[in-house]
Amino acid sequence: MAAIMRGLKKNAAAIRLRSRAGLKRTTAFDKVLYVFLTLFALFMLLPIVYIFNHALKPYSELFVYPPNIFARNPTFQSFIELFVVTSSSVVPVTRYLFNSVVVAVLVVTATIVVSTLCAYPISKHKFPGHRAMFAVILLSLMFASETVQIPTYLVVVNLHLVDTYWGHILPHLAAPVSVFLMKQFIDQVPNELLEAAKVDGAREIRIFLQIVIPICMPAVATIAILSFQGTWNNITTSSLYMQDEAMKTFPFFLSTLTTGLVNTVARQGAAAAAALILFIPNFVIFLMFQRKVIATMAHSGIK
Repeated sequence: MAAIMRGLKKNAAAIRLRSRAGLKRTTAFDKVLYVFLTLFALFMLLPIVYIFNHALKPYSELFVYPPNIFARNPTFQSFIELFVVTSSSVVPVTRYLFNSVVVAVLVVTATIVVSTLCAYPISKHKFPGHRAMFAVILLSLMFASETVQIPTYLVVVNLHLVDTYWGHILPHLAAPVSVFLMKQFIDQVPNELLEAAKVDGAREIRIFLQIVIPICMPAVATIAILSFQGTWNNITTSSLYMQDEAMKTFPFFLSTLTTGLVNTVARQGAAAAAALILFIPNFVIFLMFQRKVIATMAHSGIK
């Protein structure tokens, strides 16, 4: 054990020496590139800074032209206005929030299950027509969501899913981007590893759950983020498939804050606070899983 520890310490010392040597070899071009990328990263952060500051602006700063990025006199008046508006609604705002959380959790879970179960046989089981099926999935990436709204509406109505949670969930389950990412990631799992598991007596479901899924966790995390973002901000299902107000989601309720008003100035502060509330969950989840997303994008096209 002592010899192993000494070997580990030597390896750690060698890694530190190599890293220091690599830093010393940094050229002037590398330094300029680092500065440029740092400035570019700060520039990309401006929309995030703006949405936080916009929610803290008083009405006197909301309509200033050109708009200010930073709030000069920050206030929580917009959040107070949003609380007053939501407290006077017919349906409690907690009901809208509950619907959004339930729908988001169910859609993320169902999308992961459907996408992985679809991508795994296409990638590792060369059944007749698997190339054609994958080609159809890639072809579906060309269609915008608006082009399938009428067929989706007919499916939801004919299945009697109006005013049900399934009406929120079913339209999101067909996720060709998720299937594509998962399939590209599963392609990198060595076939020899799966064959060795089969020789040891592992069944297909065990291979899928204990070998494939753990290796593909970066892709699973990316699918979870994409499906959550698409569901959390979605108002289409509430406006098209939900007639009962108690079945609608929180983003739909917030989108109605400024509709039907006499002027376009009223409730703009509440709308700014609502936009920040909708943004924060997406921002937090992305920060938690950003490394998984980068790993997925880096490996999705590498065999």
